Amino acid sequence: QVQLVESGGGLVQAGDSLRLSCAASARTFSNVAMGWFRQPPGKEREFVAAISIWGSTDYAVYEDSVKGRFTVSRDNAKNTVYLQMNSLKPEDTAVYYCVGSAKLRSLVPGDIHVWGQGTQVTVSS
Repeated sequence: QVQLVESGGGLVQAGDSLRLSCAASARTFSNVAMGWFRQPPGKEREFVAAISIWGSTDYAVYEDSVKGRFTVSRDNAKNTVYLQMNSLKPEDTAVYYCVGSAKLRSLVPGDIHVWGQGTQVTVSS
């Protein structure tokens, strides 16, 4: 079973940047993509971004509200995926979860077969 470990969360001010990292214990063929969900306080988990983890070309998908502000990237040598978050807003406050999926699209929770433990991101106004 692949394990995902997130790091990089914290408390920042609106307009600041933050980079999340997700280290996977292995890269398996059951994972076509890795990405990020988030769960704001009192709300359901929602898709943020995902990226292909195989091949030489990066294919990425983003949720509309983060397009142009967030960038997902990968380092296959380290089995690590990153989420660079710029121009953060208070509504980005959430627990961010790293995920693995056999699909690359605007993911839903049913597409996910491995979840990280989550890392808290808090954006103050």
